[in-house]
Amino acid sequence: MGGGRLNDVRYKQPLSALVVVYTQALDVLLLERADFPDHWQSVTGSAEWGEPVAVAAERELREETGIDAARHGGLADWQHDNRFEIFAQWRHRYPPGTTHNVEHVFGLALPAPVPVTIRPREHVGYAWLPWQQAAARCFSWSNRDAILSLPSRRRQPQGTER
Repeated sequence: MGGGRLNDVRYKQPLSALVVVYTQALDVLLLERADFPDHWQSVTGSAEWGEPVAVAAERELREETGIDAARHGGLADWQHDNRFEIFAQWRHRYPPGTTHNVEHVFGLALPAPVPVTIRPREHVGYAWLPWQQAAARCFSWSNRDAILSLPSRRRQPQGTER
């Protein structure tokens, strides 16, 4: 495959998923990046070539935290996309000339915090924080905005409906 082709598997696709994991009390799971110390975020990752972004969201959640969305009622598609400029230090991961990414936002509502298993190659720590603190800690504006929208998006986790 040629290096300039958009679907060249040597490069990441400029399409990603952001998964905001939160509890009924609006505590939010954040992960600290291994390749960007002191930078915190929700679960995020690129869709593989030909992979639907919803499938990528579930895969990234499982890979980065050990959480299986299906066991917790599944992901909610927030029907929201963000387009942003890719940080210069990460552009080499994308096809030549790619400067922007489209991120699709999902949420996972849980009754309470659950155990998390991080991948040391990707993350060095995690924290469950109240939503305002989590939003303030995020380095990404799109992640911060998604967390700030939680009070209006909150849904009851599976099995807790009244």
